[in-house]
Amino acid sequence: MDFITILKSANDLIWGPPLLALLVCTGIFLTVRLGLLQVIKLPKALKLIFTAENEGSGDINSFGALCTALAATVGTGNIVGVSTAIGTGGPGALFWMWTAAFFGMATKYAEGVLAIKYRSIDAKGEVSGGPMYYIEKGMGKKFKPLALFFAASGILVALLGVGTFPQVNAIAESVKGAAGVDVRITGIVIAVCVALVIFGGIKSISKVSEKVVPFMAVIYIVFTVAILISASDQIIPALMSVFKGAFTPSAAIGGFAGAAVSKAIQMGIARGVFSNESGLGSAPIAAAAAKTKWAAEQGLISMTGTFIDTIIICTLTGLSIIVTGSWYGEAKGALVAQQAFASILPTLGPILLTLCLTLFAFTTILGWCYYGERCLEYIVGVKGIQAYRVIFVLMVAAGAFIKLEAIWIIADIFNGLMVFPNLIALLALSGVVVSETKAYMEYKAQGKKAA
Repeated sequence: MDFITILKSANDLIWGPPLLALLVCTGIFLTVRLGLLQVIKLPKALKLIFTAENEGSGDINSFGALCTALAATVGTGNIVGVSTAIGTGGPGALFWMWTAAFFGMATKYAEGVLAIKYRSIDAKGEVSGGPMYYIEKGMGKKFKPLALFFAASGILVALLGVGTFPQVNAIAESVKGAAGVDVRITGIVIAVCVALVIFGGIKSISKVSEKVVPFMAVIYIVFTVAILISASDQIIPALMSVFKGAFTPSAAIGGFAGAAVSKAIQMGIARGVFSNESGLGSAPIAAAAAKTKWAAEQGLISMTGTFIDTIIICTLTGLSIIVTGSWYGEAKGALVAQQAFASILPTLGPILLTLCLTLFAFTTILGWCYYGERCLEYIVGVKGIQAYRVIFVLMVAAGAFIKLEAIWIIADIFNGLMVFPNLIALLALSGVVVSETKAYMEYKAQGKKAA
């Protein structure tokens, strides 16, 4: 039995029906308890991105916290992850990404609320928060082993999973395909750029994210919309294949071997979680740093991250891949999306995708460095942060040399290890989320009456 086979067996065990069911059911449970908040309050949440009061303690403003979280979530999962999901599970995988994202918005909201409610201040006077804090402070000291397990898993994800290998590998392969640059050179350049930012801490990461994230999102959306407009006659058939493939097996086409419904569900939910990180417990680490007095306010802002990441960006990627037919060819990973772009813009397309992928992946690396740093701080205090940053940069440099198949499996495994303790806490503390939500809504209602 080779290493890849062992990894696949471990991944299938972790990402089996129990975890997928727990993820979706937690989202459904929170959706019911919060009264479809992700639908009813979505317009208010989108407005708050730009109008939040930014009063109260915190290291960065609410927009900066959202951009830092989006920096970590809008990454290769939106391009390579969607390509992998559709290439393995068929177009139906996109439907299950939507499903996971819809209920995941309620999950992300709850994470943001609890992040603010139970955040702490470290020895350097900086804000620390996230699942490890709301597990220990919300559920009680006896659950600290669960909090430590989450923090340890978070460090592993940052160093060996989402935070390094998949991002660097995607950049290196895309740059090599578009410009012929050796992956080793790309890996070293990325590592140097990362080092220049992360040693400045959350404020430095936030400043870069606030500038890069909106720019890269707009550029990517414009060009994927251009692809869909140029192939507008294929949009309806593409949507039909998404809904059909979600509930019936996908037949073999071209280089696509066909897929059962179970594979579409597994790939759609797993890649959706990898992309938007709802339920993973990472985003609340950034949310905790926001300057706000109201936990529910930051919860609403955090919720928009899943909407932007999956409902908008992943959908545009998925439909672009389907309408151009690149998903059933022989290409894998970023090359699938690259072929989609090249089919409409033969010369400029691959260059644009490489630029977007590079920015997406680079900001994800920055965001995950911070997540891992906060997890380490929870376990050993601030004394280990500088050493962690050095190790992180070295892992980034090494990411260009790791085999693609192993990268995604390792990332999935560590993601799954983070999910379990976080979802347990969200379910246990759902009453706190509801009470904080009611308090905020009553406060806003009173403010309107007074006005």
